[in-house]
Parts: sequence; C-alpha cells; structure tokens
Amino acid sequence: MDTQPGFQLPPLSAVRVFEAAARHLSFTRAAAELGMTQAAVSYQIRLLEDRVGAPLFHRLTRKVALTEAGQRLAPVLTEALSRMAGAFAALRDDAGGLLSVTTVLTMASNWLVPRLGRFQAVHPRITVRVDTGHKNIDFTRGDYDLGIRFGRGVWPGLAAHRLIPGDCTPLCTPALVGRAGGLGHPRDLLRLPLLWDDADLWQRWFAAAGEAVPASVADEGLRLDTQQMMGQVVKAGQGVALLNPLFFAEELASGQLVQPFPTLLRENGAYYVVYLETRRDVPKIALFRDWLLAEAAEAMARG
Repeated sequence: MDTQPGFQLPPLSAVRVFEAAARHLSFTRAAAELGMTQAAVSYQIRLLEDRVGAPLFHRLTRKVALTEAGQRLAPVLTEALSRMAGAFAALRDDAGGLLSVTTVLTMASNWLVPRLGRFQAVHPRITVRVDTGHKNIDFTRGDYDLGIRFGRGVWPGLAAHRLIPGDCTPLCTPALVGRAGGLGHPRDLLRLPLLWDDADLWQRWFAAAGEAVPASVADEGLRLDTQQMMGQVVKAGQGVALLNPLFFAEELASGQLVQPFPTLLRENGAYYVVYLETRRDVPKIALFRDWLLAEAAEAMARG
C-alpha cells in the first residue's frame, strides 16, 4: 500500500528564503535578514523554482520582481510562516519574557508610559520595551510584538482594536487666558500665539466652532512636529495648541491647563492597538492587549 503523499513539500529552508526575498524584493536584503550569502539565497530560490516548475522572480538589472507564480505564492507563504511562528511562540511563552511595543512619541510619553507601572505590577514576568517613531513597522520582521497606531483601523495582516479617539481641542494655561483678558468667544483665540503642526487643523477647528477666520490663521507662529512638544510649550504658557485632551488629562484635572471651549475637532482616525493576526493567541500579547483596552475604557469613562 502506497503511504507516500501525492505531493511533497519543498525544503523549508528554500521556502523561508523565497518568503524573505519576496517581502524585500531583494536577494541582498533577504541574505542580510537570514544571515546568508547572496549566492546561497539565489541557490535556494533556484531549488524552489525547480520544485515548482516555474520561475518565481524576474531577474532585472539591479533588482528583482515577482512573476505571476511568485505573486500567488508569496502571501500564502508569509501567512503560513507567521502562523507557525505564532504557534511556536504560544507554546514557548507562558506569559513571560520581553514584550516590544512601538508607537508614536506623544502616545508613549503622555498616555502609555505613565500607566505601565500598573501593568508591570500585575505581570512582573513580562518586561515591556517601548520604542517611538513615525514610520509604521513591518511586524513580520519579528522586531516588535505589538504597536499603537493612528489611523482608521485597517492594516492588512494586522488585528486592530480601537483604543482612544484622535480628537483635539485648544488647550492653554489659565495665566495665558488672563493675559488675553479672558476668552469669551472662540475668535478671541486669535489674540494668542497659535502653535501648530498642521495649519489646516486650526482652520477646521474654527469652522467646527462656527467661526469664519482667514485661511492664513496659522501661517505664523511656532510649528512643532508632535503633540508632546506642543504640550511642553503650552504648559510653559507660551501659546495655545490643538491637543488631544486625553493626553493631558492630569494637567486638566490639576488646573495646570484649561480647555477654554468645549468644541472638539472630530478626526476620522483613532489610536489602535495592532499586532499580527496570526499572533493573537500569544499570551503576552493577549494580556497586554486586554490591559490596554481596559485602560482606554477607563480613560474614556473619566472623560
């Protein structure tokens, strides 16, 4: 009786090399990721092409491109390898070890980091490492377990859970309000230095508040890249900025900052916790995700 399968899988080493080369569209970068020579990468891909019976890459001058067969195969293998990695991680990880989180600076410094002590107290065996940056991370590389991103909640291959909205409203110090002689109407803000990272944001907030203001409302003044930096300038009493009140809840509660008008600019995006769909059952990821969602729900309830 014949017990051999009708089709035998190609060597896993060749599959891993092809997946890396397809993801990078580069034999050189695949070699660097896998710790191999470029010649070894080329050999493994030739081996796989012989097994498949069709070319998987077009070899072009100084670059490669996937053939139709390669395009069909690449996403399937990426998902399969991710699922395998997730399954082994779930077996190996009993809710301990290093958890790497990537997010933007303001979310890290003003919302996440001040809360991490509570997570660490409940889960002392998990060491959390937080990195900040503006670029979206490729989670398939394995450098990060989880991220907090701003957007609309749709990223291919990633599970996404909404944390907090991206709303913003003017914030400033009580002393600055006093120096302006009070703020009885949104238009009175024009008497103050307006801080911005996107001039159009002020225009849209004034429109939401029912004010028609010149298009050049924020052409002048200090421009800063992050809410965290603008918040520091605002707390120093040097201007008013459109900030997310959830990022400055403590300053508002203590009276260090005030929200002079109730109008919130409702943005289409929000902050989401994201991770590879294939790793949703890894214990440390599941624990941190659930804790983040609980913290966000509490923050929203407090307003």
